[in-house]
Order: sequence, then structure tokens, then C-alpha cells
Amino acid sequence: MVSTQIAHHREAAEIYEGEAICSQKSRLLLDEILLPRGLLPLDNIVEMGYNRTSGFVWLKQKHKKEHRFNAIGRTVSYDTEVTAFVEEHRMWRVTGVKTKELFLWVTISEIFVDDPSCSKISFANSSGISRSFPLSAFCIQDEEQQQHNTTTTKTAVHKR
Repeated sequence: MVSTQIAHHREAAEIYEGEAICSQKSRLLLDEILLPRGLLPLDNIVEMGYNRTSGFVWLKQKHKKEHRFNAIGRTVSYDTEVTAFVEEHRMWRVTGVKTKELFLWVTISEIFVDDPSCSKISFANSSGISRSFPLSAFCIQDEEQQQHNTTTTKTAVHKR
């Protein structure tokens, strides 16, 4: 079914092939929709497509990947095909992403930031159950350093 969705949105999409360009473009996409760059820590991406008209995005990687987000103590599984519809601060109708809750794998269907000022990101499944975590848990090293510098600057300004 996922490949059918990709085929449906492929014609009007920007399509990239190759690990380096796909990694770069996936990070740029996350920047564009104002979500943290570390949200999709995929390896060996062979294809990425983005249909700006419909908001549909897909990423294909050679192998399924499990990633541990140590800051929140969660393991996330990314299938060989990850798809979603995207807009600012939101990914919905997500496929190919699961998280481990206790002993069960739970499919993630939506990722969103309701209020950017509160620095929380939420993950929901199709039944409407959601969990929120700090945005910083999904930042890559460069972003973490930038956030730290911004916080330090704000603290210094408030001390004057």
C-alpha cells in the first residue's frame, strides 16, 4: 500500500537519489517544516521524494533501522519506507515508524508541535493516544549546541 501511495504522488514530486543528497534534503525538509533535524535518523537512504502540492514525503532506505533516543529512553523503528504528509510543525498519516512502549511496538501516525514556545513535541497513534517529549531529545549535536548558546545568551541578558 505504501508503494502505491508513493506511485500516486511521484509524478509532481521532487525526487532525490543517493545517500548524501537524500540525507541533506531530509534535514532541509525538517528545517522547512520546523521540526528537529534528529527526528528521522535514517541511514542508507536510497530515495527521497517530496510532492509540495500534496505535502506528501517519502524516504526509502536499504534496511529497516532501530534508533534509541537516550534522552527519553525510547527505541524507535523505521521501516525501509517511511511516508507522511507534512506541513509546518506537523507530520500526519505517518507510515513506517513505530516506538516501543513496554513490550509492544506502537505505530506512530502523527508527529506535531502544538505550541513551539513550550518546546515539546508530541507523537500520536491512530487511536488518538499521544505522548509528549522535549524537542531537545530529537536535536542533532549542532542544534543542541545552538540551543545551549541561545539559552546562555538569554541567561546572560537577564542577569544585567
